Amino acid sequence: MVLQPSERHYRDWDHRRLGPWCSPTGSPAPLSCETGCGEGSWILVCRLLVPTQVSLLSMEEDIDTRKINNSFLRDHSYATEADIISTVEFNHTGELLATGDKGGRVVIFQREQESKNQVHRRGEYNVYSTFQSHEPEFDYLKSLEIEEKINKIRWLPQQNAAYFLLSTNDKTVKLWKVSERDKRPEGYNLKDEEGRLRDPATITTLRVPVLRPMDLMVEATPRRVFANAHTYHINSISVNSDYETYMSADDLRINLWNFEITNQSFNIVDIKPANMEELTEVITAAEFHPHHCNTFVYSSSKGTIRLCDMRASALCDRHTKFFEEPEDPSNRSFFSEIISSISDVKFSHSGRYIMTRDYLTVKVWDLNMENRPIETYQVHDYLRSKLCSLYENDCIFDKFECVWNGSDSVIMTGSYNNFFRMFDRNTKRDVTLEASRENSKPRAILKPRKVCVGGKRRKDEISVDSLDFSKKILHTAWHPSENIIAVAATNNLYIFQDKVN
Repeated sequence: MVLQPSERHYRDWDHRRLGPWCSPTGSPAPLSCETGCGEGSWILVCRLLVPTQVSLLSMEEDIDTRKINNSFLRDHSYATEADIISTVEFNHTGELLATGDKGGRVVIFQREQESKNQVHRRGEYNVYSTFQSHEPEFDYLKSLEIEEKINKIRWLPQQNAAYFLLSTNDKTVKLWKVSERDKRPEGYNLKDEEGRLRDPATITTLRVPVLRPMDLMVEATPRRVFANAHTYHINSISVNSDYETYMSADDLRINLWNFEITNQSFNIVDIKPANMEELTEVITAAEFHPHHCNTFVYSSSKGTIRLCDMRASALCDRHTKFFEEPEDPSNRSFFSEIISSISDVKFSHSGRYIMTRDYLTVKVWDLNMENRPIETYQVHDYLRSKLCSLYENDCIFDKFECVWNGSDSVIMTGSYNNFFRMFDRNTKRDVTLEASRENSKPRAILKPRKVCVGGKRRKDEISVDSLDFSKKILHTAWHPSENIIAVAATNNLYIFQDKVN
């Protein structure tokens, strides 16, 4: 069925969609995990400033600026709103790292080949390719501006020499092919060396075209454009484990697409009421099961998670499982509904668990237990007393993401003041680290940070009143098999790796 949305643009829910937040109150402890974090020390490998349009020109002139080193860390005070990173994603091997920004650009970084065998350099990445994925548009029928901001990027498993990825803004999903070319054809019969057509009457001999070596060129070409299927803003895309289909979710609907078909999709979830005045919740995130192609989950602004099975019915309005934690009446407040909204949901790599992020906590759910989470981690509980001011400056609506490490033993999520948190599920220890320009010296060891809630503040602590809420870590990514993490802070991308003695 070809979807031709006719509904009016969804009110102001996009502004009200939330992101999760969490915070612990104990002092940071060393982090250890079964993948080899050692003593739990993390070091900065490099700080990447996502290239602006100006620096892209300079990179063409000077290839050395592609290197992630001190020469690349130039003063980028001219960075604009369009340069702010809006999504970060490793590919399935961890060799490539893609970022999307508010300007609609995708920047792909490639791992240094020589760094793989050098322990102290194994997390270094270079600029591999940059391309404009989306442009700003205007819907004249609805008088609605469509931003170019990249909301999500998802990689497809590599099947040949080329790479494929999905990128989406609020309305349109695109499938991109990223490939290398180091040879060019020469010796055409109907064209001269400059590409101009030759007069056939002047051709007296037949030449066989040959391939000549050339400087390596990385090309990004759009292979599919999936448009006109969403009335509301797309918040999630997820590739199915069959690698033939993927789903896209907006505030009220989830659509299932086939990669080969761009003019039709199947609506598998629709929570739009007949009367919009009766609307009580919206979809905030959705993801496919990593192994079972028929199973997916989606979260809502009410703090609930629904597990659906596409084998039960074509339209999954009736969920298979419903995950919800009963609210403690003693903690009920004006902000309860807002801070309970889930901003991100992720299956574990094993497929056994679901991780969700709300404004103050990260929760881990067992697929076999629906009534409560098996683990709850406080991300920044010290902000509970600041909810009123966070509501006034709209920070309470920030959407924080969360990620698993490769073995599902450690969880990472972001916070304010450029802090990000890690929780070890085995030892129940946690740590708060900071990604900042002040600590951006290569090989610098990250020192655990602690927030002082009240009383006398120690020298190495920061007061909760001194936190900068304009600096926030919303987007993070963890290498699929190694302890290498990527943390986005405005237009800076920090790459950290665990310290190996």
